[in-house]
Amino acid sequence: MKKNLNLLHCRESAEFIKKGIRGVPKVGIILGSGLGGLVDEIENKSIIPYSEIPHFPVSTVEGHRGEMIFGFLNAVPVLAMAGRFHYYEGYDMDGVVFPIQVMKILGVEKLIVTNAAGGLNPDFEVGDLMLIEDIISRLPDNPLRGINEEEFGPRFPDMSEPFDSDWIALTLSKAEKLGISLKRGTYLGVTGPVLETRAEINFFRIIGGDAVGMSTVPEVIAANHLGLKVLGISVITNESIPKVAKEFTHADVVDVAQRSGRKLVKLVKAIVN
Repeated sequence: MKKNLNLLHCRESAEFIKKGIRGVPKVGIILGSGLGGLVDEIENKSIIPYSEIPHFPVSTVEGHRGEMIFGFLNAVPVLAMAGRFHYYEGYDMDGVVFPIQVMKILGVEKLIVTNAAGGLNPDFEVGDLMLIEDIISRLPDNPLRGINEEEFGPRFPDMSEPFDSDWIALTLSKAEKLGISLKRGTYLGVTGPVLETRAEINFFRIIGGDAVGMSTVPEVIAANHLGLKVLGISVITNESIPKVAKEFTHADVVDVAQRSGRKLVKLVKAIVN
């Protein structure tokens, strides 16, 4: 019953958005904390605040503008989310992935997910970009739990390749041509909102994490369920805790993400064509 109601709400949100845009978006883009600079590169923009879209959650996090932006990037119709939704904000998983399902209904075929993440890999430096090759979930829930909505996807979606290999290869090639150093690794998703303890950092590194954050994993799961091709990129906003000599805050995350966002904007523009 809950899933059927969610599908109805997705359709109503999509119909509202359709009235405010001129075209069918093919690429969806999720912009994480401090990474909204890409919005300035989108041409012929139509901007819709989340608060105006029926049934849409509202972002409560600093650095998230809370707007849906439709327009063109290199002549490709894109739909960008300037701000996402997190489990720690109090939303259930249906709310966290609701926009991804709306994107699918609107016509999106590919999804670029970006985030600001803490470094776990000791070889990473502040400001690095990491191409996400795999994910580990340390979240207490899964966005697909409950009655499966067959219109969205299969009951048991394959997650052996959550990120599209062809798109990864293209991104590595474009990064090399642009002179952008691109790390590669596994993103580990946690609940938040507290930053990790030293013991957790050590544990997450042992189990294979290269970067840690409080988003992305539910969105990637939902996108794979929907049959979208996914690309993920993290901005590494801090080094692993044993190398940090001062207290680290969310304001620091936003500051680093904004400064490193210029590289990310160049890269995303190069791969959306």
